[in-house]
Amino acid sequence: MKQVVILGSTGSIGTQALEVIDKLDDYGVYALSCGKNIKLLKEQIKKYSPKVVCIEDSSSIKEIKDEFKNLEVLYGIDGLVELAKRSNYDIFLVATNGVVALRATIEAIKNKKQIALANKETLVMAGEIVSKIAKENNINIIPVDSEHSAVLQCLGDFDNKFSKRLYLTASGGPFLNNSRKDMEKFSASDALKHPRWNMGKKITIDCSTLVNKGFEVIEAHYLFDYDYENIKVVIHPQSLVHSMVEFVDGSFIAQMGVASMHIPIQYALTYPKRVEGIKTDSFDIFNQKLEFYKPDYDKFPLLKLTLDCAKKGGIMNTVLNAANEVAVYKFLRGEIKFLDIEKIIFKTIEDTKNIINPSLDEIFEADKLTRIKLK
Repeated sequence: MKQVVILGSTGSIGTQALEVIDKLDDYGVYALSCGKNIKLLKEQIKKYSPKVVCIEDSSSIKEIKDEFKNLEVLYGIDGLVELAKRSNYDIFLVATNGVVALRATIEAIKNKKQIALANKETLVMAGEIVSKIAKENNINIIPVDSEHSAVLQCLGDFDNKFSKRLYLTASGGPFLNNSRKDMEKFSASDALKHPRWNMGKKITIDCSTLVNKGFEVIEAHYLFDYDYENIKVVIHPQSLVHSMVEFVDGSFIAQMGVASMHIPIQYALTYPKRVEGIKTDSFDIFNQKLEFYKPDYDKFPLLKLTLDCAKKGGIMNTVLNAANEVAVYKFLRGEIKFLDIEKIIFKTIEDTKNIINPSLDEIFEADKLTRIKLK
């Protein structure tokens, strides 16, 4: 039986991953981790009987141990790192938000475990370091994001030399058909109304600014070893085509499916096999309208800024990611307006002096200082 560690088990990807595991034969849960949602974590412990759990801090250890006396409880980043070093599991699913799981993911790679990656910060912040360690340990990082999962499926066994470009599709978010003037007055509740996908709040806001798609270009660069010039963003409002690959002979292969994260999560867990597993809705192939547009960089300037930072490298992606996270949560709390998100990020990048080839410690320091500055 394959044993799975799920970091972020109480979040959107984590809960869906457990739904997938419910339908898979020969898969079990070795460990779960979460932040502050102890109530849901305890429900998951009762159902899945993990051997270990890891929580954000030590304040809830007694509460958990009183109810589950034989359960091992770890906490904090050190707890995640300790968990990653264990030998008792097969798949390390990273479904957390933020930087908390970066060191643990690196340890799991060094431990030669299969990595199923749903955390953007791992490659956005430290893609150079993480991809180098993965190559040294002969570990393929299997993406969970629907777009990168689609690319993986389109490429199949084809060598990169036979493919020419990757096309990552984007729905365009809730404001695709609105003007900049309209966007000035939109609230968090407006931005959270994603037309196609049901996701967590932070990533949904990132989709409304298209910064999320810029992050996905960075991820694709490191996952598939493509130059940035050969990774294109395509606006596709129907969200039926999740990504496409253009080959050297001019042909395209596209991966299509309903907007459900269950499919890429399951593929990451069962890779390279494809199984029936969890039942998802399909779609009627007849009478479908498929539209593809170039992104409007004037309307969504954060997409272009993200791509510019990606090409500069160094700590620029780290600073942009931290500034974006701080600004998004300020917006969600009602402290700033929607377009203030990009103002904060642009000013932060403008004031940043780049560090080329940063160490992991320098990456964490840049992240920390950016957050302190914008607090």
